Amino acid sequence: MDTSVVFKTELFQPFLPEDSQVNPKVYGAELAYWLAKELAGQGIYTSYPEYEDWGWFIEFIVEDNEYWLCCGNFEDEENMWKCFLKRHSKGLFKKTLASLEPVIPLLNAVRLLLEETPEISSIEWSS
Repeated sequence: MDTSVVFKTELFQPFLPEDSQVNPKVYGAELAYWLAKELAGQGIYTSYPEYEDWGWFIEFIVEDNEYWLCCGNFEDEENMWKCFLKRHSKGLFKKTLASLEPVIPLLNAVRLLLEETPEISSIEWSS
């Protein structure tokens, strides 16, 4: 199953100045907020976006499975963005990754959102 995507768009350029960003040239807040809002409109509820030093993510929890849909830019390529799924460990000793099956609706919805947004191009999925 494909769990990573790269694409090109001008839609998610940061609107705040560089010194307001989490880290220099590390973007993705606008993309993460857009995804959370659009997914909620389809009945797929995530967290509000949160950040790490590498970019942004929205959390998706199904039963006892936790996932992050991570979002960010490519520093060396203008208007290129990436999203990838991070599955969290679960169980008493945290040795088992969350199954992919419960997150399929989220991934399918992201695929459809990207494909149906005319300003987004050069979409490439991978596993």
